[in-house]
Amino acid sequence: MSEQTHPARPHRGTSGDRVSMAAVAARAGVSGQTVSRVVNGSPRVDPATRERVERAMAELGYRPHRAARALRTGRSQTIGLVVTTLATVGNSRMLQATAEAAAERGYALTLVTAAAGVADAFERLAEQGVDGAIVLNEASALVPAAQRPLGLRLVVVDAPAESGLVVVHSDHAGGAAAATQRLLDLGHRTVHHLAGPAESFAAAERERGWRETLSAADAEQPDVVRGDWSSEAGYAAGAALAGASAVFCANDQMALGLLRALADAGRRVPDDVAVIGFDDVPDAANYRPPLTTIRQDFEALAQRAVELLVGEIEGSPVAAASVVPASLVERASER
Repeated sequence: MSEQTHPARPHRGTSGDRVSMAAVAARAGVSGQTVSRVVNGSPRVDPATRERVERAMAELGYRPHRAARALRTGRSQTIGLVVTTLATVGNSRMLQATAEAAAERGYALTLVTAAAGVADAFERLAEQGVDGAIVLNEASALVPAAQRPLGLRLVVVDAPAESGLVVVHSDHAGGAAAATQRLLDLGHRTVHHLAGPAESFAAAERERGWRETLSAADAEQPDVVRGDWSSEAGYAAGAALAGASAVFCANDQMALGLLRALADAGRRVPDDVAVIGFDDVPDAANYRPPLTTIRQDFEALAQRAVELLVGEIEGSPVAAASVVPASLVERASER
């Protein structure tokens, strides 16, 4: 009878179904304390050592025991994400990116919608014992400090720095300025604007960048046409914008609706009307024509929001406000 060989199995803990921290330490050639520091996100680990430990974890299939870690640290290792809607592509992408960024730091993510108001969402998160929460993404979603559950640490994506909270946002105004300047540089005498909701911080910042760029160029400032971020709103705006030669749209979904409305009106893009969007959603390159847009780095936004919140939770100094750059992506919808 031939002898069969089997690959070595990873070392298991005493429960029989988990890789132990000692096994990771042995594989990485470090102490158990060093592994613990890596698992708990301590900055007191050399980057090369951290990489070696993380590689050993991956090779062995090590997963931190969340309940045991919570008992050691007094924290649930869970953060909340508050959203008003997931209907916009930006919020959906932020949800995915935030979940991934939290997991990288050993935190689970709990999603709560603010259908009954943000104060109610905060109360539900507090009842679940989360360590903190990230709010997406409107300044209108904020509530006074007196109405927030005591001790709930917060980071808000898209809010003014003077809100008194830790905030992070894209450079909305800078991106809008780049889009507007691009259209002016192409020879358009002015640029029309399809804006987002009046109560939105992001929409207000994009409108500000558009206005300031037109003002600096001594160009006429047309009346704003306002939408609700949806492609339907973009299509509805087509009648008001059919006579424009250049339009900067506050997001790509409205730009998509506008492209269809212009086509239905017999206006060619970019020959008759130049259009630039904002966000760089995954399908922007597949529009007809491919959409020139301002790219928001949703992954960087999520990473920064989680980093700030974890810093708040773990007592590390954090900046009160962070701005993530936005960049122009040139395609074929403007000339």
